[in-house]
Amino acid sequence: MAKAPVAGTVKTRLCPPCSAEDAAMVAEACLADTLEAVAACGAGRKVVALDGQVGAWLPPGLQVIAQRGATFAERLVHAWADTGGPGIQIGMDTPQVGHDELDGLLALLVRGAERQAVVGPAEDGGWWALGLPALMPGGHRAVFQGVPMSTPLTGASQVTRLRHLGFEVTMGARRRDIDTISDLAEVAALIPKSRTAMAASNLGLIPSALP
Repeated sequence: MAKAPVAGTVKTRLCPPCSAEDAAMVAEACLADTLEAVAACGAGRKVVALDGQVGAWLPPGLQVIAQRGATFAERLVHAWADTGGPGIQIGMDTPQVGHDELDGLLALLVRGAERQAVVGPAEDGGWWALGLPALMPGGHRAVFQGVPMSTPLTGASQVTRLRHLGFEVTMGARRRDIDTISDLAEVAALIPKSRTAMAASNLGLIPSALP
């Protein structure tokens, strides 16, 4: 799930102190790092459900589909319906997640039970990764039914909903996603050679990123 990094529409919680242009620079860096990990992972099919237009940040080998739906929950549902499963759904706010971690989540999903699900919890109470098996038509809508979006209870509510539907839920590692300036500084310090670290360095949040 991704949003084109257009100034004024992305990473708005960084503003202030960032300008809209600076926030878009950070968003593009996070997106590029995330897609690099996706491109390098072992998934047989790699799809970007995109809100907006493709840019130079898109690496080769990834399929792009348009997001559909009025709400974020609807967009999640349609992204699954348009791509199928099994698979792992992630956003663009955890650029510290590498291809090896994505491969680990995929392995948990593929080797698990028929009703296996995987959830990567975020430190703010949401989730950064959701893994689901192939489901019957309409099944993905049931997965998100009644789950509040973008709240401190989203992750726990999603796990509860999955278990209510009979899924066996395996939890991935807890990760910090980038919403605020402090998030950006902490995550960038973990990945000093990344584009995200370069963006944070340009904003003076961390020492100059290594080449």
